[in-house]
Amino acid sequence: MTNILVTGANGQLGQSLKKVFASDQNIYVVYIDIEDLDLTDIEAVTEYFNKNQFDIIINCAAYTAVDLAEKNQVICAHINTDAVRNIAEASRKNQSKIIHISTDYVFNGKNFRPYAENDVPDPQSVYGRTKLEGEGVLMAYGPQSIIIRTSWLYSEFGNNFMKTMCKLGDEKQEIGVVCDQIGTPTYAYDLATAIHSIVNHPEWQPGIFHFSNEGVASWYDFAVAVMRISGKKCKVNPITTKEYPTAATRPHFSVLNKSKIKTAYSLTIPNWEESLCKCINNFINH
Repeated sequence: MTNILVTGANGQLGQSLKKVFASDQNIYVVYIDIEDLDLTDIEAVTEYFNKNQFDIIINCAAYTAVDLAEKNQVICAHINTDAVRNIAEASRKNQSKIIHISTDYVFNGKNFRPYAENDVPDPQSVYGRTKLEGEGVLMAYGPQSIIIRTSWLYSEFGNNFMKTMCKLGDEKQEIGVVCDQIGTPTYAYDLATAIHSIVNHPEWQPGIFHFSNEGVASWYDFAVAVMRISGKKCKVNPITTKEYPTAATRPHFSVLNKSKIKTAYSLTIPNWEESLCKCINNFINH
C-alpha cells in the first residue's frame, strides 16, 4: 500500500486526482487544503509530518490568481515558494518523495518552438517568478523530487477559462478573446491520470517534466472550441493582447515540449480538443 498526501485538494487538480485515485485499491490517499493545514506555517507543517508519514506528497497547493499576484506579492511568495520549502524540509526526515506542480509562466514566452525542460526560465510576472523560486527551493531541499510544469489548466471544478466561456456563452451574444497568446489547454483529469501513472511506475525518475495536452491553440481558438462543443450561439471575436491589458504580463508563446515525460513514463497524451469534449460533456451532465 502506498501512502499519498495531496495538498491543495479542493483545487482543480486536487479534485481531479480524487476521481482518478478512487479506483486504485493499492494506494491510500489523504487530501488536505488550507482549512486542514496552513502550509506557510513551518511549525504546523513540521508537527503534521512528525505525526503522519507519507510515501509520496503531491503538492497541488498554489496561489494562481495571476493578476492579483502583482499586488499581493508577499502572500503569493508565501504560498508558491515558502510553503514548498516547508513541505520539502519537513518531509526530508521521512524521506517522502514529492511531486510538485509548476507552470509554463516560468518562461518569457518569446520562443517560437515548444519549450523543453532545459530551456532557460525567465518569468515575466510575480506568479511566474514565485513558482520558479518554488522549483528552486524544492530542488535544493529534495533533489529526488519530480516537478511537473503544466499550462492553461481547466476542469469541471473551480474557476477556469472553460467554465467562464460557458457562462459568457449563455449571457452574451458576442465576446472578444485574445488571439495572440499561444499555448495548450490542459484538462486537469489528463494531468491527474499522468500523475497516477508516475505514482505506479516501477522506476521513480526525478527532475523537471512538462505536461499539457497535445496540440496548439490561442485563447481565441480555445473559446471558439468551447462555444462550438457546448452548443452556445455566442460569437467569439479575436482581439490582441494590447486590446485586453492585464496587470500581469502573460507569455505570448508557452507551448510545452512533452517528449521527456512521454518517454520516461510511457504516456500517451490526448489532443486538447478531444479532452475538451470530454470535460464539457462531464460539466454539462454533472
